[in-house]
Amino acid sequence: MRRKLAAGNWKMNGSGADLAMLGELARRHPAPDCQVLICPPATLIDRAARAVDGSAIAIGGQDCHFGANGAHTGDISAAMLAEAGATAVIVGHSERRQDHHENNDMVRAKAEAALAAGLTAILCVGESQAQREAGRTLDVIAEQLAGSMPQDATAHGVVIAYEPIWAIGTGLVAEPAQISQVHEFLRAQLRQRLGEQTGQAIRLLYGGSVKPANAAEIFAVADVDGALVGGASLSAADFAPIIAALDASA
Repeated sequence: MRRKLAAGNWKMNGSGADLAMLGELARRHPAPDCQVLICPPATLIDRAARAVDGSAIAIGGQDCHFGANGAHTGDISAAMLAEAGATAVIVGHSERRQDHHENNDMVRAKAEAALAAGLTAILCVGESQAQREAGRTLDVIAEQLAGSMPQDATAHGVVIAYEPIWAIGTGLVAEPAQISQVHEFLRAQLRQRLGEQTGQAIRLLYGGSVKPANAAEIFAVADVDGALVGGASLSAADFAPIIAALDASA
């Protein structure tokens, strides 16, 4: 059985005062069936990890450099994230691919660095609106997965997050049939590349304007093992119902 995962990506939001929501989230879900992960800005990781100590909430990073160390001003290595208290890191998010021109080779190197540091890599894939309208969704997903996936991927070390770019921060959400098509395709690709056992065991998340109002419908789709949530993860009032919906779907 794949354990469901509710992962929150705070992006470039949050301050020390916002860490109080972690305590509220822990009080609302002291022992959830699903795994709960919050990825705050790097400046908050150490404090967030201390704030959730003893609870069921884990802390992750939003990005890492592919190098272990060196002359990379402003970057953070996977080992540094782990030392700060992170257990996972997001790699290949569309905002990194677009804004920082990260290609598949770079994303794969980051995922490999995460695995080497003992972190779980949450590997993001997703198509733009233009690519979907051109009928290229599955081609784009296949290319990103093939180019970004570490060779030694395991179910413990890698999670795949499908985030259609056109549904991130727009309020648009992929229809259940669209989500199902991509997740079924991802599952088949993983089984083909990694073998039946590992390919079946890797968790697949959906991300793209997931909110309390639509979470149950999304989690009812086959092969959706959870969500990578943006804005709704910034408050316990919004994120707690998403966790509850995921627990109910198990």
